[in-house]
Amino acid sequence: MTACAIEPSAADEEEDEGDSAPGAGCAITVDGAYAARLAQQDGSCFPERWTLDGPEPYAVPLPGNQPEEPDTEVQPMGDGRVLIHRLVDGRHHFALLYPTGPGTGELPLGAVECPDEDASLRLLPPAPGGAAAYAVAVGPRSSTVWLVAGGAFGPERLAVVPGRCSGGVWLDRAGRMLALDRELGGRTKAVVVDLGRGGEVSPLLQIAADSDDRLLLADADSGLILVGSDAPSPGQERLGWGVLGSTLPVRFPDCLRATECTVTPFAIQPGQVLMPENCGVALRIDGPLGSWVGAWRPRARKVCHLPAPEGWLAGAGLWTQDGALLLPYATGEVPCGVAAVAVPWGETGETGEMGGPGETGEHGGPGDAGPGDPAEPDPPEPVVNRPVPLQQAPLARLVTNP
Repeated sequence: MTACAIEPSAADEEEDEGDSAPGAGCAITVDGAYAARLAQQDGSCFPERWTLDGPEPYAVPLPGNQPEEPDTEVQPMGDGRVLIHRLVDGRHHFALLYPTGPGTGELPLGAVECPDEDASLRLLPPAPGGAAAYAVAVGPRSSTVWLVAGGAFGPERLAVVPGRCSGGVWLDRAGRMLALDRELGGRTKAVVVDLGRGGEVSPLLQIAADSDDRLLLADADSGLILVGSDAPSPGQERLGWGVLGSTLPVRFPDCLRATECTVTPFAIQPGQVLMPENCGVALRIDGPLGSWVGAWRPRARKVCHLPAPEGWLAGAGLWTQDGALLLPYATGEVPCGVAAVAVPWGETGETGEMGGPGETGEHGGPGDAGPGDPAEPDPPEPVVNRPVPLQQAPLARLVTNP
């Protein structure tokens, strides 16, 4: 079976595309109330806010005095305003946009200047609570975490992390524990930056000493995490899962391997407290036939392949607590829409490998063992060191520090 390709990390993207989030159609607040994207009309780009928590979703355009550059970043805040990040004359400018009748109001927040010409700066994913927004500036030897919205006096430097950081995943509901993928000494390992302790940096993932281990997604309710690592297949990154604070090693199910496809997890079902094996995980799958949606959960141990709605803002979506997958889309007829997808999970315990849209795989292996099963993943070929159990990277302590 050919291993799937996992979406390149931001560190890989930044050399060619300024470290922008690859394929992200829009950004959505953690509570699912608002979304923001850079829309296009007649070849011009402008910010657009979507309201998702009402009876029907609707969009509000927020154009400025001139069109935005294609690499401009936007992010929704919890109060409905939209944060915008523009690069102007080598300085990174931030402002909050809001509708004012027929026009757009703009509240400047200040600017960040990166003294190193090779440095890049990008917004981190929306923070829990929606009252603050963060960015990371990546230089040749270190990375800096900035508070760019929600502070008292403009952008504020919070932490300096040795090494080049990519990714960005929030581990708690308070917006304190931030996981970053740090490249240092030729290896990439996920670390935790404690924003409540002056940016204290601690290790998060150490699956094998010589592996590259990235954190892709995490759910604060259940503790479920999605990991990209080449520990089970040296030189070839695979998708795995674990639980924060668990005594079990990271698992790398065969059903998450694909042929000639790129698999990118983008949403985890919330509200499954103490039941990580029940969490639905949404996957963006890109293959020769186009892009479609996959749904997977550890307990079912299979991937359900679903066609994406027309105009899907690729890579964007969220789960409801009761298991409906919501996918935002925009077409000429429906400029602001959300498709609610019911996932046909089928029989518990079925396994599957990647197919195409509308297909459900039927074959798997011992590597699909769930969190309650005693079986360990199949030994890789060639054999490498057994993955280190998660508790040896002090996840529980890091997430529960007062």
